[in-house]
Amino acid sequence: MILSDLRDYLKAKKTVTLNELVIHFEMDGDALRGMLVKWIKKGKVRQLAVGSDCGTTCTKCDPTLTEFYEWKEEQVKDIKTNA
Repeated sequence: MILSDLRDYLKAKKTVTLNELVIHFEMDGDALRGMLVKWIKKGKVRQLAVGSDCGTTCTKCDPTLTEFYEWKEEQVKDIKTNA
């Protein structure tokens, strides 16, 4: 898999868990994190904060199930012309 495959999947899904990426690309989570970091550094992806919605502090959740990533849409710049 190459970075463009990851980009295309993220663009299509908008928001995904690391687990979804692991299943879809049949890759190790750490390898995918490394690829995600490249997109994060380019400003195209952001990791979303995980809320504490379950109401417990048992920490038995698999981190790949609660690690969310989001593709950031291209920002359209408002160009004003002086015509």
